This record gives sequence, structure tokens and C-alpha cells, in this order.
Amino acid sequence: MKLHYSPTSPYVRKVLVSAIELGISASIELLPTNVWDPNTDIASHNPLGKVPALVTEGSEILYDSPVIIDYLDSLNPDIELIPASGRARWNALRRQALADGIMDAAILRLLEEKRPDSERSDGWIARQKGALNRALAQFESEADGFGIDINIGTIAAGVALGYLDFRFAGDNWRVDNPALADWFDIFCDRPSMVETMPKDPT
Repeated sequence: MKLHYSPTSPYVRKVLVSAIELGISASIELLPTNVWDPNTDIASHNPLGKVPALVTEGSEILYDSPVIIDYLDSLNPDIELIPASGRARWNALRRQALADGIMDAAILRLLEEKRPDSERSDGWIARQKGALNRALAQFESEADGFGIDINIGTIAAGVALGYLDFRFAGDNWRVDNPALADWFDIFCDRPSMVETMPKDPT
């Protein structure tokens, strides 16, 4: 398998953490991809021009991260990152959606803040901050129930929080979300999280 990836993408990190937890990361070849490079071929693998995009052993091309992880989860019948049914399934998928929303809002905020002053919308930035704060408050209300479970919901939550630390460390989301912070500090010690720590390309 081949994965088009960027070391700064939280969606890519979600895939990589999942692959490590499933014990199949060694079977994935990483293809560094700069989606902003005008010469990139990412659009031939994902019409949206985004990472991650996975080329399977059968040469199928899959995107985006929830679809890729669903596929990877099917490759190891001994580990189930996406629960098969019932409340556990819907909680895990809902938490993944909420965490993906945190990533979406964080990236939109980051891109807006990089625009020239004359083009930047403070209202748009405030809207994204509001979404982030509401999502964090929801996770805070659930954090005591996360326990040590490893599923797509907790993986996505951990990756989203890691992205906030990476891009918006000055916000210090931990102050208003102590239970979530306690859970995250433990979750961050997992080898899959340590190995996939985001970093800007040198």
C-alpha cells in the first residue's frame, strides 16, 4: 500500500496512528506530498487535491481519512478500531466526526490568520474559535468515560487535540478542559502517538 501524506496533516496522522494500532504500518509506503506544489500529482489520486490518499494493494484509490481507516480496520480481524454495532459504534463514529470538525475549524482558522491583514476576516476567525470551544466542551463532558479504549473515536480526539497543541499552543485549551487534558496526557504516551508527532518540514 502507498499513502500520500504530509507530516503536518492531522487527518494523515489519524490514519498513521490507526495503522500502528492495527499493527500494519510496516506495509504502508509513505509518499511525501505537498498539496500546494503546482507540480504535485495528488489530484490524480484525489480529485479534491488533499491528503491522505491511499493506494491499496489492489490499486484502488481511497480517500479521505474515515474511508481509509475503515479499509485498514478490515485488514486485521483481531483488532477493531471501528466497533461493529450498537452504542459503542455510534459513539466512536460520532466522536470521530466531532474530532474531525475540530481539525476542520483549526485549519480554516490557521489559513485565515495567514491571509494579509486587508483580506483577513476577524469574524470568520471568531466563528472557528467558537466551533473549537464548543467541541472541546463536549469532549470535556465525555472525557471521564474515555478510559483506555482505543477506537476511532479516541484516536481522532487525541489527534485533534495534538493538532491544537501543534498549531495553537498559545490558546492553552487545557485550562477550561481539565478532564480532557488528563486523558490526553495519558493517551499521548502511546507509541502510536509518539511516533507520529506532527512537525513542520525542514
